[in-house]
Amino acid sequence: MLHLGEEIVIPFNKIIAILDVKTLSLSEINTEFFQTAQDEGFIRKISDKVKSYIITTDNDIYLSPISSVTLKARFEKGYKVL
Repeated sequence: MLHLGEEIVIPFNKIIAILDVKTLSLSEINTEFFQTAQDEGFIRKISDKVKSYIITTDNDIYLSPISSVTLKARFEKGYKVL
């Protein structure tokens, strides 16, 4: 399980991508993807302070206050334990 912030945890096998929120503005397709996800209700905001976003197999996108680097490290550490 990966802790995303606050009291939100998700199983490792549900994670598709962990991305820095700054990447949203790097391309038009990223911006469109995020806007569509928001319009369709797939965004799950954990906190007002957003540093990363996590895409899951359940079609949810979590906005996390934890950096993508920290989440990646937690994922790698936890995944090796399994």
